Amino acid sequence: MSSLKRLFGAPKKAVTQETAAEALQTAEEQLNKKQLFLEKKINEEIAKAKKFGLKNKRAALECLRKKALYEKQLELNDGALMKLQAQRNALDSALMNKNILDTMKTVNSAMRGIHKDMDVDKVHDLMDDVNEQQDIANEIAAAISMPTGPDLVDDDELLRELEELAEEDVAEKLLDVHNVDELPSIPVGEPTRSKPKASKKAEEASELANLEMWSA
Repeated sequence: MSSLKRLFGAPKKAVTQETAAEALQTAEEQLNKKQLFLEKKINEEIAKAKKFGLKNKRAALECLRKKALYEKQLELNDGALMKLQAQRNALDSALMNKNILDTMKTVNSAMRGIHKDMDVDKVHDLMDDVNEQQDIANEIAAAISMPTGPDLVDDDELLRELEELAEEDVAEKLLDVHNVDELPSIPVGEPTRSKPKASKKAEEASELANLEMWSA
């Protein structure tokens, strides 16, 4: 067994999300440190080249050659750093997709459990029963609120009462017209002795006669 392990190697352990994230973070930190180091060396070689200038061209050119090498290394370092960042984004996206998928599975399982004892036909039967009970409740409420006994009023009786009120209104208007007709006229010339007023009974008899003529 040991010889097989040496030949084919021991089985690799499954890489967890945490392990992958830690490895990416460690690699990024190393590349960031290297980036700072290379940028520092480039600035140092530029400063040396300026210091030598034309007085010592050979030394100045050597500084520029080193600067070019550092810049090449910095370019490669930046490329590796960008790839690591892309992998980090891909890992984050994969984790998000996994979380979404797990959530959907959980919700679907919960819905399956809820609908386990539910059936479309049972739902329709329940709704029919609910509507039927509501109709019964409405009929009971209408029967309870309906007036009974002496509270009921006949429409014919109400019409007769309305006609009586109309007749009384006409009679009152006739009395008003009769009283206006019997107002005393303005005296002309010498004032004469007024005739004695008719008795109250005579006035009532006259009003009754007018009412009988109107209703005939």
